[in-house]
Amino acid sequence: MPKIHPFLWFRDQAVEAAKFYVSVFPNSKILGDQAKTDGTPGVLAIDFELDGQRVTALNGGDYFTLSEAFSFFIDCQDQAELDHYWEKLLDGGAPMQCGWLKDRFGLTWQVVPKQLFETIYGPDPAGRERATAAMMEMVKLDVAKLEAAYAGEG
Repeated sequence: MPKIHPFLWFRDQAVEAAKFYVSVFPNSKILGDQAKTDGTPGVLAIDFELDGQRVTALNGGDYFTLSEAFSFFIDCQDQAELDHYWEKLLDGGAPMQCGWLKDRFGLTWQVVPKQLFETIYGPDPAGRERATAAMMEMVKLDVAKLEAAYAGEG
């Protein structure tokens, strides 16, 4: 069976981005890099793992840019874990709607608590509707507000 992993295109910040990402996530490390092949100094590509998921990043120049069409999804256990990743990744970046953010390198992340799915996919149709409506009003997701909306408390 083939191994599949993300390949990210950066203008010239692949190494800086990789080092930042491995500092944010546990069980992460730099695997290695490839020197530029055109005789100029520097790194062409770098391989790293984020919590066991291999990722390759390329210093590819201005031909392509990252967009919201690709994002990493972080499954958080609770509000504390969500807050941790939100604050780390948001440093130098920009918040977006519904738990999304763009980091300082232009990569999009979805920072999502497991409680989101417990509410928007819960057994109560009216609760699902309320929780979904509450989520649509949020930037950073709030577990207590999602659960309260699902329960009809506010």
